[in-house]
Amino acid sequence: MTESNENKQLLHLVFGGELSNLEQVQFRDLTKLDIVGIFPDYASALVAWKAKAQETVDNAHMRYFIVHMHRLLNPSEK
Repeated sequence: MTESNENKQLLHLVFGGELSNLEQVQFRDLTKLDIVGIFPDYASALVAWKAKAQETVDNAHMRYFIVHMHRLLNPSEK
């Protein structure tokens, strides 16, 4: 039985941390990563990402990311 597109869980992880330099994604301190949460769709993940990015706008080294977990969990699906 296949799930319809409406019922699929498209999980997204929002997390961030302070980068050691602005040229690459390498975090200054992995113990201080901020795990914002796991969201059921991209739209809600984007709202959370924007809020955290705005909160930390004064720190140029702070970056937040959205990870498409559903792509990691089901890599064969397009």
